[in-house]
Amino acid sequence: MTEAPDEITRLKIALSRIARTVDKQVSGDGLTRTQLSVIGTVARLGPLGIGELAEVEGLNPTMLSRVVGKLESDGLLRRSADPSDRRAARVEVTDAGRALHCRLRDQRTQLFTDALARLPGHDADSLLSALPALESLAAAIADPGR
Repeated sequence: MTEAPDEITRLKIALSRIARTVDKQVSGDGLTRTQLSVIGTVARLGPLGIGELAEVEGLNPTMLSRVVGKLESDGLLRRSADPSDRRAARVEVTDAGRALHCRLRDQRTQLFTDALARLPGHDADSLLSALPALESLAAAIADPGR
């Protein structure tokens, strides 16, 4: 690795600023980042067992149960017994949850589209070219053992 510690710090700060700014500009209808992530994961991956969802989200089952309970009471997720193991629960996104997920995803995509269009072409191209490296970085942070 040839990057200086200052460059690593700048990368971390830039990514954090982007995430915070996007969260501020695209309201999650009062939901937390964790709640929005859970809705998004269930919307993308389809009905999931609570254990699977906890693993994907990196949450302990107690915390996830609270998050799912809140989203269920808001009508955004539906919990049901797993057909193969009646003791286990599965969650799926409701129509309202899917609509919220799609609306926020589209708003965030538009925010990035507009911002990229305002950048000089070479900067926008550099960012898009860096996507594989950024995706690898995200995976490495999410799974340090890989």
